[in-house]
Amino acid sequence: MSPTSQETGIQPPANGRTWRQYFPKGDLWVFGYGSLIWKPPPHHDQRVPGYIEGYVRRFWQASTDHRGTPEQPGRVVTVIERGFWETLDDPHAPLEPSSTNRVWGAAYHIPSSHAEEVHDYLDVREIDGYSVHYTPFHPFGSTSSASETASESLAAPITCMVYIGQPSNPQFLRDPAHREPQDVAEVISRGFGQSGKNTEYLYLLEKALEGIGLGSADGHVTDLVRRVRAIEGGVEATREEEKAERDVRLSLTEGAKGDEADLFE
Repeated sequence: MSPTSQETGIQPPANGRTWRQYFPKGDLWVFGYGSLIWKPPPHHDQRVPGYIEGYVRRFWQASTDHRGTPEQPGRVVTVIERGFWETLDDPHAPLEPSSTNRVWGAAYHIPSSHAEEVHDYLDVREIDGYSVHYTPFHPFGSTSSASETASESLAAPITCMVYIGQPSNPQFLRDPAHREPQDVAEVISRGFGQSGKNTEYLYLLEKALEGIGLGSADGHVTDLVRRVRAIEGGVEATREEEKAERDVRLSLTEGAKGDEADLFE
C-alpha cells in the first residue's frame, strides 16, 4: 500500500504538489495501470514493466469525460487498497490470486527538465476523480529506453507517483449494484466520450496487459472482455480487439509523442 504522511513523516505542501519531496533529484517516476500503459506520458526516457503491491484493479470508476459523458458516464479503472477491497462484496473476488497482491502495469521515468510539465499534463489527463499517491514499484524484465544514456540498476523497488480514484472520490461506484460485472459490461458496451468508445478502452487495456508479458493477466479485465464480446457480438468485438492490438503496438512504437489534445482515459 502507498505510505501515508504519518508513516513517512512527510507532510504535503499547501499547494498539494508532493512529488519533489519523494524525488529530490527533480526527476519523476510515474506508474500506469490503465491508459498510461498504452498511452505513455510525454518526454519519458524509460518505460519499465512491473507491478505494485497491495492493490486490486477494478472498472469501478465512472468516466464523465474521456469514455462517457455526465449524462451517461462510462467505466474506467482505478486501483483499490486490498485491505479495503476485502471488506466489499465483489463477485470477481474468486478471480484474484490469493497468493499475490500485484497490479501489473508500466512505470515511466521523466527527466527533471520535463518533470513539472509532465505533472501538469497528468493532472489534466487524470482530472476526473483521480488524486496523486506514491507507492513502491517493482520492475520486471527488461526496460525500454528512449536514450542509451538513460540506464541504471532497477533491481530495487522504485518509488512511483500514481493517480488513484479513491473510494471517497465522486466518481467511485459506491452502489454495489453498479459494481456487478454484468452491469459494468453493459455500461462499457454503450459508453462513448471525448476519447472514443468505452469498449475501445477495455480492449486497449486487455491488449496492453498482454503485451507486458509473464504474470500480467488480470482476471477482472479478462472476464469483462468476455462479457462485452457477448453483448457486442463476435464480428464487431473481434474487429475492435484487432484494432486495439494494432493501436497498442503503434502507440508504444511511437513513444513519447502525446500531447494534451490527444488524451486517453
